[in-house]
Amino acid sequence: MTYRVEYLESVVRRDIPKLSKTVRQRIRQAIEVKLTSRPIEFGKPLRYSLKGARRIRIGDYRVIYRIEPSKTVVVLKIGHRREVYRD
Repeated sequence: MTYRVEYLESVVRRDIPKLSKTVRQRIRQAIEVKLTSRPIEFGKPLRYSLKGARRIRIGDYRVIYRIEPSKTVVVLKIGHRREVYRD
């Protein structure tokens, strides 16, 4: 059971370019391994304003995502843990 991963335009334009090359590689690998295979098992559900979304932890960085019924994982935001939950 594989999931397809899609990124919001804001993630591609703002979040990914801010990351260093090594962090970017670690996050890409985690997304490819964890979110394409078992996003429910690896992710932790979020609360309050992010209810319905989930997150995975990669060191000090977080990937916020939502799982669609069509087996698509939509990456909503990627960032450092101190900044990623702010709007």
